[in-house]
Amino acid sequence: MDEKRFDGRVAVITGAGGGLGRAYALLLAARGAKVVVNDLGTSRQGDGADIGMANAVVAEIRAAGGEAIANGDTVTTAAGCRAIVGAALDNYGKVDILIHNATINRRGAFRDLSYEDFSAVLDVQIAGAFHLAREVFPRMCDAGYGRIILVASIAGLYGERNVAAYCTAKGALNGLAWALALEGLEHGVGVNCIVPAAQTRLAEGRDTAGFPPWGPELVAPAVGWLAHEDCKASGRLFVSLAGRMAEAYIAETRGVYQPEWTIEDVAGRLDEIGDRSHREVFSPVPTGFHDHLGFSFDMARGK
Repeated sequence: MDEKRFDGRVAVITGAGGGLGRAYALLLAARGAKVVVNDLGTSRQGDGADIGMANAVVAEIRAAGGEAIANGDTVTTAAGCRAIVGAALDNYGKVDILIHNATINRRGAFRDLSYEDFSAVLDVQIAGAFHLAREVFPRMCDAGYGRIILVASIAGLYGERNVAAYCTAKGALNGLAWALALEGLEHGVGVNCIVPAAQTRLAEGRDTAGFPPWGPELVAPAVGWLAHEDCKASGRLFVSLAGRMAEAYIAETRGVYQPEWTIEDVAGRLDEIGDRSHREVFSPVPTGFHDHLGFSFDMARGK
């Protein structure tokens, strides 16, 4: 099998100063991509700043013969994201790949969660995704090519205690990705989500003594594939952790139809409504929204 390379491609990777982002940057650079290594250098809670993390990764890439620059601008503002993308444009003239990996987390019970902490987490992940996409997506569409990977989370799919802001932010990324995937379809722009898990700073505090190997290098190939020009997938949600690769998707029960409902009807038919023996899957791309409506309307028409 021919090696999948990125010669001539330019990648912007946020949160690339360590952990998963570093693994993505090292892999793409090793395969020929020019990489903008963005990292504000904060703590995992989002405090402080140190561009030294990004510089260290750039040094690794250059020592291995690759090409990269460091960037320490924040993803939380439009100006910061403009500067991140501007660094790529000024140095390399374009952006072919965006991997929005930057994240912070602020743990605590929801009853004690302040709006300041809630919004700080959303600013990094949701505002960052929006501002970055606003910078690169139109350019990619105009160029007729692009790959965007938004980094989601198991917590965004299934929830987790004491990280409500993180769950909210990661879950919302899926909706943004599907909207971009639909709008980018006719322009050669693929947009997907990855659900990774790895031994990084965000895993600190967990008892991982019994875990199998689950380093970032086990996730990077999945992201590398999604970033590659040969990957035609878009609007999909892939899972990668501890050597397992999978795809997640939304499924519904077939459900039941009756022309009128009461509260008591819902209660009485709940087992039928929730019967998982038959499932329906509506893929976001290309027509999931309309397929969903059509299926429900067909039941109402007796089809």
